[in-house]
Amino acid sequence: MALEITGIKRVFIFKKGTATITLDDPNPSDSPEMVMGFYSNTYPELTTATVHDPTMKDDAAVYEFKTTIRTK
Repeated sequence: MALEITGIKRVFIFKKGTATITLDDPNPSDSPEMVMGFYSNTYPELTTATVHDPTMKDDAAVYEFKTTIRTK
């Protein structure tokens, strides 16, 4: 039996209003900043967001994008 090495799955989340949006990893070789840039075309609020260090949840590294613009 051969040993298979796999990387840790990455998941990206951010809060939009009261909802938490979960984003799949489009390319595991991209940096978290590149992933945020990729999704900023769909979610413009990510253009001013910051990436926070990952936390482990359910065998996945969960990165949170925190937006800096707040609504009144």
